[in-house]
Amino acid sequence: MRFLAGLALLILAACGPADAPTSVPVITENVLRRGNMAEPETLDLAHCDTAWEMNIVADLMTGLLADDPHGDPIPGVAERWDVSADGLVWTFHLRDDHWSDGQPVTADDFVFAWRRALDPKTASDYASILYVFKNARGVNTGKMQLDALGARAVDAATVEITLEHPTPYLTELMTHATTYPVPRHVVAAKGNEWTRPGSYVGNGAYTLSEWVPNDHVTVVKNLRFFDAAHVAIDRVIYYPTDDNEAALRRFRAFELDTQERLPPQQIDWLRANMPDTLKMVPYLRSEYIVFNLTRAPFSDIRVREAISLASDRETLSSKIRRLGEPPAYTIVPPGMPAYPGGNGLTFKNMPVEARLSLAQDLMRKAGFGPAKRLAARLAVRSTAAPERIEAVALQEMWRRIYVDAEIVASDAAIFYNSLEQGEFDLAKASWGADFNDASNFLFLLAGDSGPRLNPGRYRNPAFDAALAEAEAEPDAARRGAILVKAEALALKDHPWAPLYFWVTTDLVHNYVKGWVPNAIDENRSRWLSIAPH
Repeated sequence: MRFLAGLALLILAACGPADAPTSVPVITENVLRRGNMAEPETLDLAHCDTAWEMNIVADLMTGLLADDPHGDPIPGVAERWDVSADGLVWTFHLRDDHWSDGQPVTADDFVFAWRRALDPKTASDYASILYVFKNARGVNTGKMQLDALGARAVDAATVEITLEHPTPYLTELMTHATTYPVPRHVVAAKGNEWTRPGSYVGNGAYTLSEWVPNDHVTVVKNLRFFDAAHVAIDRVIYYPTDDNEAALRRFRAFELDTQERLPPQQIDWLRANMPDTLKMVPYLRSEYIVFNLTRAPFSDIRVREAISLASDRETLSSKIRRLGEPPAYTIVPPGMPAYPGGNGLTFKNMPVEARLSLAQDLMRKAGFGPAKRLAARLAVRSTAAPERIEAVALQEMWRRIYVDAEIVASDAAIFYNSLEQGEFDLAKASWGADFNDASNFLFLLAGDSGPRLNPGRYRNPAFDAALAEAEAEPDAARRGAILVKAEALALKDHPWAPLYFWVTTDLVHNYVKGWVPNAIDENRSRWLSIAPH
């Protein structure tokens, strides 16, 4: 396409010349400096909903289960657990665990945390992730009292969860921050200020030391952590690195030891000059355009389908990003366990020019054309060059179907708040799996998922019914088939235009040991160490 020549100039201007990396500094203290994508809005477990927040709170807190170096669930506060024959009752037996202030962690701390997250007064964006607990939906919607939740403290060291239906992925779910315990005694004393430095009390490998907004968050080793003897790094500093180009410069200058998200336009230079720092494997994360279905003309399925048709995924993946990410024609990434797949947007195998012709026809039927173009605003989640380059590519692709998109770039906090408030036309968004199950992508489109997770306000009763049917189905094969049916319904409605599935794009210096690239892109600080050099 003609616009690729212009994009090439933009890419070159954005990247600039690459200098040789400076020499490795001598390590004088046991500190890990992590580039962490963006500034956290909160460290309150009931309100964390971004990867950069989860990275920090997973250092500060430990749930019933935890992530191992490969991102797989292992015992956390729970040493062991029993499951009833029907799969509905899980009983977790807790180890002798303590908060960082010396108080014991009890089963009541877990039940308190779950009730707090589901309490309508808390307004937790992630509450629906707990809907597998019996009566959780009723509690969260205010139809039931908090004590109706299917979770109870049998005694101080035993917590019992009763489920709405068998949940084969529960062990993975119980590593999520929304399931972590909360120190009741601190919340009672401090209220919403309990998450601030000087007040924060956790039970994780680290405790909160310092939070300088828009600069850094520092955590220090928690000597009361149950596995403190095996935690090698004394201090971890998290830096918001929304500008990936600037972060790469800091990484090359050894101001950062690790960095999540590399600038795609530098991938050739990185492969040629710093290949051993690249940590790239298939990642359970998708990139997509979300449409605001509450605004005309995006409430018109013809407009949504046309924009999806005109979004040249192959060009984005192979010519602009060049990271090896597969173009996406589905909502659920490939390779999900117990999910047969087989869906796809109907135009997947259609030539690009045929797609454009069909898209133009749909736009004309919706009332647009050369003499009446659609003016729209495309929200993107970063002001940095790499995100702008992809947005410009989409902008040029859509011009050919009579869409003039104004790019509205903002930092992560403003971006996600605007989506939550419905203040957008189209937005370029992404989602990474919390657990390895197809439902963790499909639930984003559930009618009751809330505006933070479902900002386009998609609602299809048939889709919701299929999700509910799948969750109630104990047979894994039948459940997978029902989820495929649900995905097919959503694809037909075009609430999203899927673009590509990610690979991990982490940069890690060689002296950082223990980093294991994995499909959920989680590498907790407790497993890492810094080698002498």
